[in-house]
Amino acid sequence: MIRFSFLTLILCAVNAISFGAKISYTLKMPRPQNHYFQVEMQVTQIKQKTATVKLPVWAPGSYLVREFSRHLNQVKAYSLQGAALPVIKKTKNAWEIDLKGQTAFVVKYEVYAFELSVRTSFLDETHGFVSGPSMFMYLDGHKETGGELVVQPHASFKRISTGLSLKSDVKQGNNQTFTFDNYDQLVDCPIEIGNQYEFEFEAAGVKHTVAMYGEGNFDPERLKEDMAKIVEEETKVVGVNPNTRYVFIVHNVVGGDGGLEHCNSTVLSVDRWTYDGSNYINFLNLVAHEYFHLWNVKRIRPIELGPFNYDQEVYTNYLWVMEGFTSYYDELILRRCGIYAQEEMLKKIQIAVNYVESSVGARVQPVAHASFDAWIKAYRPNENSSNTTMTYYSRGLIIAAVLDAMIIKQSNGKECLDHLMKDLYETYYVGKNRGFTDAEFKACLVKHTGQDMAEFFLKYIDGTEVIPYSMYFLPLGVEVSDVGGVKPVFGANVSEEGGKVIIKSIRSNSSAEDAGLSVNDEVIACMNYRVDKAMLDALMNGAAVGDEFELTISRDQLMRKVIVKITGQKRSTFIFTNRHTDESLPLFNYWLR
Repeated sequence: MIRFSFLTLILCAVNAISFGAKISYTLKMPRPQNHYFQVEMQVTQIKQKTATVKLPVWAPGSYLVREFSRHLNQVKAYSLQGAALPVIKKTKNAWEIDLKGQTAFVVKYEVYAFELSVRTSFLDETHGFVSGPSMFMYLDGHKETGGELVVQPHASFKRISTGLSLKSDVKQGNNQTFTFDNYDQLVDCPIEIGNQYEFEFEAAGVKHTVAMYGEGNFDPERLKEDMAKIVEEETKVVGVNPNTRYVFIVHNVVGGDGGLEHCNSTVLSVDRWTYDGSNYINFLNLVAHEYFHLWNVKRIRPIELGPFNYDQEVYTNYLWVMEGFTSYYDELILRRCGIYAQEEMLKKIQIAVNYVESSVGARVQPVAHASFDAWIKAYRPNENSSNTTMTYYSRGLIIAAVLDAMIIKQSNGKECLDHLMKDLYETYYVGKNRGFTDAEFKACLVKHTGQDMAEFFLKYIDGTEVIPYSMYFLPLGVEVSDVGGVKPVFGANVSEEGGKVIIKSIRSNSSAEDAGLSVNDEVIACMNYRVDKAMLDALMNGAAVGDEFELTISRDQLMRKVIVKITGQKRSTFIFTNRHTDESLPLFNYWLR
């Protein structure tokens, strides 16, 4: 009887595997000039009365609910024989299909794609770009199901670049079929479709493809060399590169808006003329940042960041580690590649410290709160944001540098922050196939710094106190002194718009705020002299504490005069100075090697 039950269970399991739902997608773009992708999602071997399909509301790595379903028109469903099935929209991003006894169905919908960013989809007659969360629905309850994606490019598009695995035995014309293990993998592999220029290089045992959309002044041979250096140095941090293939999708456009990380690819958006001078260093910095994310965020991560809930915000207090540590390493790696000198790297840290500590928001918003509230604050800034918020990128960079110094001191130059990252990678990603908890991260810090970190978190992570920088950096031979003081501050930032001088932001507790100036006020004159932006800035920057100015302003088309009395505010300015001793020099050189 026991044996019979055991065999029955095995047969049932095999049955479940054999007859589980199968999912495939077809992506079409017959008229790219109308900016619509056409998507067909086919589901077979499903035994349910109804099926619910959903489109994500956000894209991992970009912490804002973007409501991708607003770009969909009607969602329709059919049996495989072509009979229409009833579809009822249940929520903003979910549609319920009455299967009418069918075990298979097809969902068809169109996606309007005309926002070229690293996190949204785009289509015109020059190319198509697919950011998976904005394009592909998932079958509720079946995100772990793998399948296939058939991409049918427009006839004028000859190339497809993506991190998805190509099904080598299937190719009809320009059409290509790709496979994915689960929904998370499908939407984590952006797709560039068009006539992009591609080149390849190998580094750290990994084949890298660079797909360049748009004209630009890039030199492929120079990029191969420099990008390979970055890959090699970053792989040394953890000691292993988890990929066999990696894809850079680069959009060369006017302006550019940064990058977005993925497990085996990234999308970079840069100005098309970025590949020379200091701009080129900024490009390499972006490459280093997004590539480092293949470890930090995509594999080393807080436990909340995956598997993903695509229906709502996913909160974590640790974006300062995910983005801040990555911001630290994108600078540090350029030093290790020989692109920065030691003094340049030290200057980068000094600039970051002064940016953070001179910010009003740094004394208001703890970096843990900045992480948690990214969904409602970081991606939705307003005219008061600088008074109340601090970016977890810059604050996290500083904390990473401090922790690096602590570990180097504790180990006497035998370990650094790399060893913490490697420990997190091996323990939680490799060993447990998950992210770390709050307690686990803190325990790992204690292990590598040799210190109880409770007070550090209380003051500098969950609090807003100024870090005693010299205490942490002096053992490495770097003295940090605050040479700032009380300085005159007007407190209103202005811009020139159509010949008008308009106030764009007001600093808290400043002369401008005391005088009653507000955002959107037009400044017409100072002391009865008409001013432009340059003149107003010159007057205010040259003022001393106690000086008074009469401003003529217009608010809601009503003229008024206000008296601005310049007051002083404490402004920190930190200077990093080498004070090497025989004992500290080896630690300094190990740090900025």
